[in-house]
Amino acid sequence: MCYECRLCSDVLFDFTGTDNGEALPESIPSAPGTLPHFIEEPDDAYIIKSNPIALRCKARPAMQIFFKCNGEWVHQNEHVSEESLDESSGLKVREVFINVTRQQVEDFHGPEDYWCQCVAWSHLGTSKSRKASVRIAYLRKNFEQDPQGREVPIEGMIVLHCRPPEGVPAAEVEWLKNEEPIDSEQDENIDTRADHNLIIRQARLSDSGNYTCMAANIVAKRRSLSATVVVYVNGGWSSWTEWSACNVRCGRGWQKRSRTCTNPAPLNGGAFCEGMSVQKITCTSLCPVDGSWEVWSEWSVCSPECEHLRIRECTAPPPRNGGKFCEGLSQESENCTDGLCILGIENASDIALYSGLGAAVVAVAVLVIGVTLYRRSQSDYGVDVIDSSALTGGFQTFNFKTVRQGNSLLLNSAMQPDLTVSRTYSGPICLQDPLDKELMTESSLFNPLSDIKVKVQSSFMVSLGVSERAEYHGKNHSRTFPHGNNHSFSTMHPRNKTPYIQNLSSLPTRTELRTTGVFGHLGGRLVMPNTGVSLLIPHGAIPEENSWEIYMSINQGEPSLQSDGSEVLLSPEVTCGPPDMIVTTPFALTIPHCADVSSEHWNIHLKKRTQQGKWEEVMSVEDESTSCYCLLDPFACHVLLDSFGTYALTGEPITDCAVKQLKVAVFGCMSCNSLDYNLRVYCVDNTPCAFQEVVSDERHQGGQLLEEPKLLHFKGNTFSLQISVLDIPPFLWRIKPFTACQEVPFSRVWCSNRQPLHCAFSLERYTPTTTQLSCKICIRQLKGHEQILQVQTSILESERETITFFAQEDSTFPAQTGPKAFKIPYSIRQRICATFDTPNAKGKDWQMLAQKNSINRNLSYFATQSSPSAVILNLWEARHQHDGDLDSLACALEEIGRTHTKLSNISESQLDEADFNYSRQNGL
Repeated sequence: MCYECRLCSDVLFDFTGTDNGEALPESIPSAPGTLPHFIEEPDDAYIIKSNPIALRCKARPAMQIFFKCNGEWVHQNEHVSEESLDESSGLKVREVFINVTRQQVEDFHGPEDYWCQCVAWSHLGTSKSRKASVRIAYLRKNFEQDPQGREVPIEGMIVLHCRPPEGVPAAEVEWLKNEEPIDSEQDENIDTRADHNLIIRQARLSDSGNYTCMAANIVAKRRSLSATVVVYVNGGWSSWTEWSACNVRCGRGWQKRSRTCTNPAPLNGGAFCEGMSVQKITCTSLCPVDGSWEVWSEWSVCSPECEHLRIRECTAPPPRNGGKFCEGLSQESENCTDGLCILGIENASDIALYSGLGAAVVAVAVLVIGVTLYRRSQSDYGVDVIDSSALTGGFQTFNFKTVRQGNSLLLNSAMQPDLTVSRTYSGPICLQDPLDKELMTESSLFNPLSDIKVKVQSSFMVSLGVSERAEYHGKNHSRTFPHGNNHSFSTMHPRNKTPYIQNLSSLPTRTELRTTGVFGHLGGRLVMPNTGVSLLIPHGAIPEENSWEIYMSINQGEPSLQSDGSEVLLSPEVTCGPPDMIVTTPFALTIPHCADVSSEHWNIHLKKRTQQGKWEEVMSVEDESTSCYCLLDPFACHVLLDSFGTYALTGEPITDCAVKQLKVAVFGCMSCNSLDYNLRVYCVDNTPCAFQEVVSDERHQGGQLLEEPKLLHFKGNTFSLQISVLDIPPFLWRIKPFTACQEVPFSRVWCSNRQPLHCAFSLERYTPTTTQLSCKICIRQLKGHEQILQVQTSILESERETITFFAQEDSTFPAQTGPKAFKIPYSIRQRICATFDTPNAKGKDWQMLAQKNSINRNLSYFATQSSPSAVILNLWEARHQHDGDLDSLACALEEIGRTHTKLSNISESQLDEADFNYSRQNGL
């Protein structure tokens, strides 16, 4: 080795073989030559987990190569060097490796990333490589933004955002649809290049699916939450069909045209077409006019043949529009000599012949008149004749009058009929079973006559018959009987069967529901079964040694509260009394309502009827008052009052978003025709008493509940209600034309508390062997809520599954008196009142008790009471009469009792025992 080489090596050893941390010189004197040229420079690298990485560099000509990391020389012992000779140039090539560990990178704390650089020496001087950064690779687990599911219309734009987890190096994003990669280069409609987002320019039905964002780098892969994309199609109307022919051949009728929601049909939850599918217009067809004869002309002069003529013309009016020509002769002739001129009679024998024929005609006429008079003298019937279509089951009007006295065909001829009674009924005549139909066909009872006599003795004794035939008689009943009721009529027929008249319009209507109970000083609870209405008489409200018979009723007739302007009746009219009764402590009246409670959309008032029959406002639910207190829950209002009377809740909608809760239900029953089946869909206020009225009427009509009732949110936005029957099994059932969809005006639904609102649908079986019915009832408000009732039933009563109308939670004991009527035992109640009625410096008094029981408004009312805590507990009792336990009160007492030593002896076990006793006494 030459002197210069040894000198350079010694110098390098002096600087790299020591740990004094001093830097190597930037240049070393050397013999003439070329500067080192780097064939390979170190690359940026990432440390994966705990695996070290190798940095390398290669240069020529190079006597030495060393790494410099973060401005400091790497120790010579950490270098691995290899030397070779470049055959083409004859220059020396040197390659050096070093390893960088995760610990070295983590221990470095500088303003920039960990970096390393190669420095190579030759005779001419030094050369430096590029800086290579070394970073620890990672990928976090959670995405900064997961894609969100979308529902978009067809041809709409879909943008799914994805921000991958933080990582080094930065993660690359790939999109999956239904676990299959998306290639945006093959589908021009999809773009995945914009900030990792997925953009579908025009949505297609095939674009519906589950989309996942996949992020990956050299360390790991991460999956985002899947986003469901639904591309829906809103329904569109097809073109109108041509107008049909006029439905009548003569006079005023109608034409119709229809369209279907199939252009396109709604898919994937798309909106159904708005508007009507059928249009009708009136039409007028010219009626055919039959010809009519003019009056006869004067007789002509007598002809030599002893005859004269007269003529008439068919011109009064003449036939037109296809009418018939006049019937009869247009001319006639007769003898004009009063028989003195007899032509064509050659001898006297002809005269005798004609005389005999005339006498025979007279004899026959006398005989017919005699027989007729005789039969009339034997008849016991009046002549009250009606149309024979009464037996066909159609709706006709029947005039029922009393039977004459002394009719021997009546079961009890001594019964004196009421001759003053004459009523008109309108309804179909229905036959109960095949035996009844036999009665209508037996020759011993009816002949195929065109007229049938119908008589009624008293108000409901029906007799149907023909002259000299047996009559049917029924006893006087106070009401008509529906299908399925086992009420029998007396009859002379040996089978003891009789038809009856089903008159749905004359069903009895109850004007009120009523319940009573006797209460004393211990108080109690009065419950109207299955109506949600109850009355709580607190302990001590009635003076000792006194007792009152307290009643409570619900008006089921026409409401006496007439709405003003936009005001709506939201509850039943509830009466409690007697009105002259005075209580020393406010009682609690619970009234159900049908409003979707929100102070932003409703202004709800409590009203009371005066003795003069007028209604006055007691208070607004949101107002402050010291005369009474209203606590509004989602389905009921609990009112604290000190006087009995008639009360009701009214609401004034503030915005179009005010919602009434409607209960929708479907009932079904067989009709008079054995092949027909009737569906009745009800939309009533969501109060138990309103639905109970529907149930009562349906029981009279033989109806059966076919599906659990559902809740419909009806907005005050003036849009109407549509009720339609869908998915009727073809070839098994058919629906009467123009009845598959019915629309109810908004005002009729919004004020439905006047009477139950229902729509009827008539279905017909193709064959009697069809016993199963499956269809859907769609009830929807235009631009509002929608409910589907799934009907799956058997029309045979023996196979039909019964759906109960009401739970039996409050129907067992309408009146409860004494301690068993209250959940909180009287001893515990006294201790609570004694604790909280005393003012407390820390605020742990009755106001805290009210707050813990969600009573935060109008606290000034309780401040006026002698025992605010007792009134709060009375309100709690009314509010939780159907709750399963005392947990809510126990939690409130436990939280407040931490600072009250007087409450420490009211343990949770005592409340549990009290709750058990209450449940056992009331059969809960």
